[in-house]
Amino acid sequence: MKDLMTTAQSTTAMRRWRPPGLAVLATAVALTALIGSAEAAKQARQPAEAVAPREAGEPIMAIVSIKSQQVTFYDSDGWILRAPVSTGTTGRETPAGVFAVVEKDKDHRSTMYDDAWMPNMQRITWNGIALHGGPLPGYAASHGCVRMPFGFAEGLFDKTNIGMRVIISPNDAAPIDFTHPSLFVPKREAIAAVPGRADKLSAEAEEAVQAAAEAKKAAAAAAKEAASLPASLRKLEQQKAKADSELAFADKKIAAAKTDQARAQAEELKQKVATKAADAASALDAAKAAAQPKRDAVAVTKEAAKVAASRKADAVTAATDAKLALEPVSVYISRATQKLYVRRNTHKPAPDGGGEVFDTSIEVPVTIRNPDQPLGTHIFTAMAKTDTSLRWSVVTIEDSDNAKDALDRITIPQDVWDRVGPTALPRSSIIISDEPLSAETNYRTEFVAVLSNHPQGGFITRKPTAPPPMEMASDEGWGNGGNGFGFFFQQPNPQPVNPRRRGQYQYYQPAQPMQRGFW
Repeated sequence: MKDLMTTAQSTTAMRRWRPPGLAVLATAVALTALIGSAEAAKQARQPAEAVAPREAGEPIMAIVSIKSQQVTFYDSDGWILRAPVSTGTTGRETPAGVFAVVEKDKDHRSTMYDDAWMPNMQRITWNGIALHGGPLPGYAASHGCVRMPFGFAEGLFDKTNIGMRVIISPNDAAPIDFTHPSLFVPKREAIAAVPGRADKLSAEAEEAVQAAAEAKKAAAAAAKEAASLPASLRKLEQQKAKADSELAFADKKIAAAKTDQARAQAEELKQKVATKAADAASALDAAKAAAQPKRDAVAVTKEAAKVAASRKADAVTAATDAKLALEPVSVYISRATQKLYVRRNTHKPAPDGGGEVFDTSIEVPVTIRNPDQPLGTHIFTAMAKTDTSLRWSVVTIEDSDNAKDALDRITIPQDVWDRVGPTALPRSSIIISDEPLSAETNYRTEFVAVLSNHPQGGFITRKPTAPPPMEMASDEGWGNGGNGFGFFFQQPNPQPVNPRRRGQYQYYQPAQPMQRGFW
């Protein structure tokens, strides 16, 4: 019996006993299942790729929501593509603000991050922020770029163009229809007249360039011919002075003569040097008379070259404006700097490599009512033509003031309105913001502006691009391949950047061009 009881107790104990390793394993399995279900739930909340159930047009803008980790692309009729993204992690946050595509590279490799592959890269700043294909763990994980699904980025790459607006919003944002009297209203007759006017002004500009070159050449020749005058006149003056001195010496000898023979010899000498002095005086007078027309020619040709250069500049500016009227216009109004800036893409490759050149010729003061009160950041975009005007939308990413009230407070200079408004095309935009333009704004970008009250770790940790010398074309380079944009490569004062601190953020100051930067 005792043996049976011992056996039964042993059996019960065996049933109750569990190897310690199995208990830990069971706990680990349970925890893994719990974590897995949490991760699955997290992944399930991530946005999914989507394509609009209609034929898509050209993308006009992309809006990245940092909050939702999603990017949405829009054409003139609404959204066309959506996809999850992975933006910058803590300390390297993707900057919220207003950007545009400045360069595209199908097979980009990072020079900052160990040759990391960044396929289908679409750069939005020269210090290294871009949209590109990459791994998406389901949360913010990049060094500041916007990662998109690999396949999505590949399919998108050929659909976008340099200059496409990219808006990075801290929260969800979308374009909504908007009307306001301050938005540009194009004139059909002005747009119709653009090609003919551009051709006419281009021809006039080419003539002005040729005339300026000839005037400059004539001025140089006149200056060269006159350059030898001072030396030759000095030589003749020295010869005359010597002859006059000899004549004076002869007079002294006559006065000092004690005999008739000595006086006769002195008078003979005087007669010789008198002829010599007269000849020297005549030669000097003739040289001076001949020199004056040459001096006059220098002044005349120099003034003619100056006038021709001024006419050339005016003609090239007019021709450039006429050609740019065929491009969408972008306007940025900053409460921080009280200025209005205009950008239009010339589609000319940047002379120092990377991207395209944007026209930077308009930068003027602007009047803002109650300038001490915030405006917010609002992006107004001309989405499409209507029968009589343009259909506009607005995207607000910071609403200190609502879009209408903010626009009401701004008076756009009439001369700027007259210069760019009548030919405004779809994809034109007006941006108003409390922010200054970032130091990343230069002649190879449209506009770069970041929201200073949001983290910008992935932006400010990158070194600003350094300004190299800009490669210029010759003065005769107006045609520059026959497209009429040669002038952009001979601007005396291009408007890239000179960083200046505003808190921890650098902002735009017209200065020297910036060189291409990589990350």
